[in-house]
Amino acid sequence: MQFQELSIKGVWLIKPKRFGDERGYFSETWKREEFEAHVGKVNFVQDNESFSTHGVLRGLHLQRGQWSQAKLVRVSMGRVLDVALDLRPDSPTRGQHVAVELTQEGGEQLFIPRGFAHGFVVLSDRAQFQYKVDNVYAPHSEMTIAFNDPDLGIDWLIDPSQMVLSPKDLKGVLLKDVKSLEF
Repeated sequence: MQFQELSIKGVWLIKPKRFGDERGYFSETWKREEFEAHVGKVNFVQDNESFSTHGVLRGLHLQRGQWSQAKLVRVSMGRVLDVALDLRPDSPTRGQHVAVELTQEGGEQLFIPRGFAHGFVVLSDRAQFQYKVDNVYAPHSEMTIAFNDPDLGIDWLIDPSQMVLSPKDLKGVLLKDVKSLEF
């Protein structure tokens, strides 16, 4: 696996090796020893999967306090633009984001530590999105930051008229209106 820390400290792009022939390919997508040697110790407790169609935007989601989550995300079918927004209170990059295209063909993964909001938009016709988390889902601690907050300047790579959002995601709050966050 190749590990590359991105422009925001703690966010890693991981590229597993693929071994292929005429039958297809094989790839190790997670190996604790290798992950911990580069990124550090993370105790993943749950694997999740979502399926979405073109234009579906999920996010920017986060859980606060003791329920915050680190995530290791990847696409097993299709193509998405994945966004991690730094919300760590003492971070010099607070309010900044990284955006990475994750594809089935490339097998790229993104590690997002605790203290970030996360979201993605589907760029292909369909996408299957998989992620490991280090804490369980706690709806009472959940918050959604507005995907279209003008202060964030996120280019989602598709026209907003093509976006499909849940009622929860349509009610996201502007970052400047968030009084405090605990992680």
